[in-house]
Amino acid sequence: MQRIINFILRNRNAFLYGFLAFISLVMTIRSHSYHQSKFFNSSKWLSGSIYGTGADISSYFGLREENNRLLEENKQLRRLLFNRDDDSLPVLDSTLVNYEVLSAKLVKNSYTSPRNYLTIDKGKLDGVQQDMGVITTMGILGIVENVSKHYATVQSVLNTKSNINAKIKNTEYFGSLIWDGSDYTVAQLIDIPRLVPLVVGDTIVTGGMSSIFPENIPIGIIKKYDLNASRSFYNIDVELFNDMANLKNVYLIENKDRNEIKTLEAITTNE
Repeated sequence: MQRIINFILRNRNAFLYGFLAFISLVMTIRSHSYHQSKFFNSSKWLSGSIYGTGADISSYFGLREENNRLLEENKQLRRLLFNRDDDSLPVLDSTLVNYEVLSAKLVKNSYTSPRNYLTIDKGKLDGVQQDMGVITTMGILGIVENVSKHYATVQSVLNTKSNINAKIKNTEYFGSLIWDGSDYTVAQLIDIPRLVPLVVGDTIVTGGMSSIFPENIPIGIIKKYDLNASRSFYNIDVELFNDMANLKNVYLIENKDRNEIKTLEAITTNE
């Protein structure tokens, strides 16, 4: 206590000067409207900056919760999108649902080998099954190949064994999307006949001819193309919408009619 008193006595002139300066500042602000407005505007700016910084800090620590909420919301929206035949329908009838959507996160990603696979943090206990389609908000990613209790591996579109039905958007010209293993940003669309008018920049989407992906899920755009004269088909380079080196959140698509379709096709083939 004595030290505090001694400190005040030693610096009494400075404290007196500060007190008198404060009194003069208050009197100046109160007696002049211009100074008054400047003071209040400055105080609002300072308090706004403090509150804004506090909000930013709070938002940062809530990012994980917000991200999970958005993933769940996007899952529901995609479920609605894949199962609506009529855009005027305001409500999705659960009895008409053909596609279910699950959300997951990547725990491992590869894109530099000829046969790239990804690992996600959902498995059998979460409803994941073999041959479910996997997409991101930008487009297709691959197909589930193996499933354990808590995890699953996905055959990437960047896999030389991958073969996905695809088409040119707003047409009915179908082909197969494959990967030649050379560039992780580009896949190849083959078996498009030469009579089809092509334009660099045209959008490529899923064709809907398989039981894995719904129709019209984005894939990429035509980067370049050339004609295979011996087969009368185009070889098309497709620049993928997905940045395959920077992936985190994914969605899995389950076609609830897939088993019925495959059973019927097997019966027909064996007749």
